Amino acid sequence: MPELPEVETVRRGLTNLVQGRTILKVEVRWEKIVGMSEAEFDAEMADRKIEKIDRRGKYLLFRLSGNKTLVSHLRMEGAYYTVPAGTEPGKHDLITFHLDDEIDLFYRDTRKFGRMNLVDTPNTMQVAGLAKIGPEPTEDDLTLEYMQKEFQRKGAIKPFLLDQSHIAGLGNIYVDETLWMAKIHPLQPANTIDLEHLTHLRKAIIDELALATKNHGTTVHSFTTAFGEAGTFQNQLKVYGRVGEPCYRCGTILVKTKVAQRGTTYCPHCQVLHD
Repeated sequence: MPELPEVETVRRGLTNLVQGRTILKVEVRWEKIVGMSEAEFDAEMADRKIEKIDRRGKYLLFRLSGNKTLVSHLRMEGAYYTVPAGTEPGKHDLITFHLDDEIDLFYRDTRKFGRMNLVDTPNTMQVAGLAKIGPEPTEDDLTLEYMQKEFQRKGAIKPFLLDQSHIAGLGNIYVDETLWMAKIHPLQPANTIDLEHLTHLRKAIIDELALATKNHGTTVHSFTTAFGEAGTFQNQLKVYGRVGEPCYRCGTILVKTKVAQRGTTYCPHCQVLHD
């Protein structure tokens, strides 16, 4: 699933490619994604201008004329890319946005898990998933004071961080990475993490996601940017995808287990589970 750096990379690409263009017509080949019929979706979208593209957590927010916002969550395999008008859609190109200036915007989703919600712009943050979303992982939004208060939970730290209501944008890749950076075991209860480790974790989250975004995200399976290019941050991962290899910090062989039904790689020497 694309995480914050990947979604932000897509947002920046789409801003360059389609911001300012007008939607002439929409074709929908899998109506479950938009939650309405093709005719209804086309009637709502046609003749609206894409004024701006924002992001909140893992959600893309297409700000449209007429005070409407299309909230898009890519889920596992969703992707956007532009093609010349009239290009025949492929098997997994489920939605075509016909734009002015002879451009089509395709939405591709091989697993059909992605979802879009068209709402009045003032109601954007009422969409499920956004209503309770946590702060962005930035210096200004993710304060140490917030983390000290929010982390008073008994559950394991990894599922805690995967829950978007605590901190927005983190997924399996960057949770594994930042826990390794902060030397925290993925099963360590959130409310037992001391101030020193919490401070390191905050810095790791902010720095890692900023660096991953700078490198256009991580391509592990199928992620590409809006320009059809792979991200490059997979070349800098410290633990994710490296099970059986030596820890870059201490040389201990990295191990993999399951936490919250997610594959989890960590260093048993650097990341000790404390009572």
